[in-house]
Amino acid sequence: MAKQPATVYECSECGWSTGKWMGRCARCGSWGTLDQHSPAAPSAAPAALAPTSPAQPITSVPATAARKIPTGVSELDRVLGGGLVPGAVILLAGEPGVGKSTLLLDVAAKAARAAARLGRAPVLYISGEESASQVRLRGERIGAMDEHLLLASESDIGRALGHIENARPSLLIVDSVQTLADAEVAGTAGGPAQVRAVTAALVSVAKTHGLPVVLVGHVTKDGSIAGPRVLEHLVDVVCQFEGDKHSRLRLVRAVKNRYGATDEVGCFELTESGIVGLPDPSGLFLSARDHTVPGTCVSMTLEGRRPMPVEVQGLVVPSSGRPQRTNSGVLSARVAMMVAVLQSRLGLSLDQKDIFVSTVGGAQASEPAADAAIALALASAYMDLPLAPGVIAIGEVALTGELRPVTGLPQRLNEAARLGFTLAIVPERTDSSKLPAGIRVQRCADIRQALEAVLPTG
Repeated sequence: MAKQPATVYECSECGWSTGKWMGRCARCGSWGTLDQHSPAAPSAAPAALAPTSPAQPITSVPATAARKIPTGVSELDRVLGGGLVPGAVILLAGEPGVGKSTLLLDVAAKAARAAARLGRAPVLYISGEESASQVRLRGERIGAMDEHLLLASESDIGRALGHIENARPSLLIVDSVQTLADAEVAGTAGGPAQVRAVTAALVSVAKTHGLPVVLVGHVTKDGSIAGPRVLEHLVDVVCQFEGDKHSRLRLVRAVKNRYGATDEVGCFELTESGIVGLPDPSGLFLSARDHTVPGTCVSMTLEGRRPMPVEVQGLVVPSSGRPQRTNSGVLSARVAMMVAVLQSRLGLSLDQKDIFVSTVGGAQASEPAADAAIALALASAYMDLPLAPGVIAIGEVALTGELRPVTGLPQRLNEAARLGFTLAIVPERTDSSKLPAGIRVQRCADIRQALEAVLPTG
């Protein structure tokens, strides 16, 4: 039998362990993250125990047990597939300051009001990062005050479980899983062993009592969820809360969802009174659309299954030295390709020009469907001619200048028609049977035809 090492060094980022200290983790590559721990004593194989309930046919399981409970926040319900499933554990991860705690406190207050109205148990909010008085101050600011919302400030999982046992809540929110610690487990709060133990304890409570649990999680510098990968496997739903500090827009998208789809996106706006759901986020992504200004074109991107308008703005000016290429909200590689296509296929002289491309409202135009809008915005800016009013361009531009089809075109066009656009530039190879009737559709074989179709006549 191999001799067990006297000490074990475990990575605080990914949980990898080794018998000797290393400056860099061999698995995840993080520096200075290996902490010393005493190895756990080997345990005997578990014995068979009497089951808590007999196995039964899947057709005999009552369907009402998995009925979803709305959170009261429609945009979050959209991502969760309709609401919270009893016994489900949901992990909401995001960068510090993005608004995770504010959003979940609002969810807790709305769920508490619904619970009081329906005669259900109260909602329990456990904070390991703030005191109860600090949480109350935030609650007063966003209007999340209700007698049916219980607050507790704990950093020990044992005491947190005591609060759960006493309150028997209808919903539990823990902020955050990295701040709770188990006194029986070695390591500091937030370490791999502690995160595993705390999460396992909360999952056990959720499954035993049919209690929906929402956990707040931190992310690392590269955007991945802090802690061991087993954390994402233990929970039922993993949601990413995304947002840029320079933008009011916040997005919640499901990375894993055992009870629904993972291609839905919830939109929120950060305001002084909290985080507000945006059922129609187009106002953030579109300017006043002054049609007298050259260099603007709108496209329709897909965030999951949700179409979102993106206004692309381009500026082309003479260069006083080495030409600059500055982009914001778009992929630099795709802009470079569009510049090359415009030079080669349309004969535009852009090699000695400074080119700037940006999107309105901090939107991201990263998919190929925005190629046509980028190319038309740059051509409009170069020619100093505004495009025809009410135009939206959707399509990938190949290096030959050809407009290529994209996925989800009917959904994109339906949303464009709803927003009041009157002319849509789409690839020539488009199935006409699936196009909506509320917008005029112009099929174009290449970017030259597209430009001719959107330049005003006369």
